Amino acid sequence: MKTQPSSKLIREGNYVIEVQVDLQVTPEGWSPYLSLEEAYKLDDARAAIRRGDLVAAARFGRVFTLVPVAV
Repeated sequence: MKTQPSSKLIREGNYVIEVQVDLQVTPEGWSPYLSLEEAYKLDDARAAIRRGDLVAAARFGRVFTLVPVAV
């Protein structure tokens, strides 16, 4: 089994967090997929953003603020 680095974006309200994860790649089945540990990491990052705890969220990846653009 090989791993493939990837980034996942999680959006909650006006914030987006970019989390680096490793996808599991296998020759058969539903590949690529997240390991249980990586899925929990995404869940923890989403929970931190929902709480508004940007310091905790920044431990999982880069945090961005979304700003509307008037056209």
